[in-house]
Amino acid sequence: MLLADMGAEVINIETYPRTSHLRMNAPFPQGQREGVNSGGWWSASYRGKLSCSVNLKHPKGNELAKQIVAISDLVVENFSVGVMARLGLDYDVLKQIKPDIVYIGMSGYGAVGPESNRVSYGSQIGMSAGVVSLTGHPHASPAQMLIPFADPVAGLTGAFAVLAALHYRSRTGRGQYIDLSQAEAMACFVPESLMDYTMNGNVRTRVGNRDESMTPHGCYPCKGDNEWATIAVSSDEEWGGFCEALGNPNWTRDPKFTDGSSRWKNQDELDARVAEWTIRHSSYDVMKILQNVGVASTPTLNGADIVNDPHLNDRGFFVHDPLPVMKNKPMAGPTWKMSRTPGRIRRPAPRFGEHNEYVLGELLGLSKDEIGQLSAEKVIAHSDPKESA
Repeated sequence: MLLADMGAEVINIETYPRTSHLRMNAPFPQGQREGVNSGGWWSASYRGKLSCSVNLKHPKGNELAKQIVAISDLVVENFSVGVMARLGLDYDVLKQIKPDIVYIGMSGYGAVGPESNRVSYGSQIGMSAGVVSLTGHPHASPAQMLIPFADPVAGLTGAFAVLAALHYRSRTGRGQYIDLSQAEAMACFVPESLMDYTMNGNVRTRVGNRDESMTPHGCYPCKGDNEWATIAVSSDEEWGGFCEALGNPNWTRDPKFTDGSSRWKNQDELDARVAEWTIRHSSYDVMKILQNVGVASTPTLNGADIVNDPHLNDRGFFVHDPLPVMKNKPMAGPTWKMSRTPGRIRRPAPRFGEHNEYVLGELLGLSKDEIGQLSAEKVIAHSDPKESA
């Protein structure tokens, strides 16, 4: 998706009868799934791509995939280890077809190692990477992240890796294989935990919203239904601004709160005092009052808040999906803004098999009769996989 946003022609080879689970996942318009072309998750992550529906287990379909690789710069896959080899489409095979191909495998635990064959999903990888062990409150169980965080982390990491490999190829003419472990990419998000153990033998545990030095540091209840604001004070200077914003109530001059060390030791009482103030204000008002005195604060936004956020909308963060089934709904756009070569959404997420004629006809040079024969033999599909299987 990221490469497509920046102008790459991305051909998503979709197989059937088992297609991407993202096509089957909620949310759906009005809560109703309509075939394999109505998922909101699919609409957001498949944008900008072409869909070519090929049965990779059919000998002719397998050969079509190899022909597509022969005219491509990059192969991206995140199957479990061994799947591409069993299909006869692993790097050792494909580099014989395209010697300078760049190939990235983004499996859960990497292509080699004693646990490389483990089945994995993005939400599960956060546990094996050590992230979830630090997420949650003290004396409570680990709090699993409700999003498959490893998937976008792997995508971002992989995008950088393939650009580096393509740059290397532009200088040397040589392609290469990239073995990306999603668990290792996630483990890089907790360097403090790893280094604390290697340096001090200390195993970090869950501390909720607390910080090692900043106090107050947490998420505080605000006026309204399930409204919250985060606050972080990092210095005595910021504490002075914080007290000023609250009107310098008497409790702020208590010796328990006059310096950072004392505040850190008395966080439970301090958090209760802060909450007594935040509960009287909306989350946006808390942010405005504290930001005006140089204290970091922001509302804790939900999906509706983000879509309607005036700052994000003023920056043009959202793009609109032109798919009829999505009714021009906004979605997150490119997350960086380049002055000369800005990314943009060039096409909506494709219908299943929408670009078979373009990929097989224009790019590979097959005739309409040949494409029709492939369809008749169920080497390719054009509609809902259930209807074509």
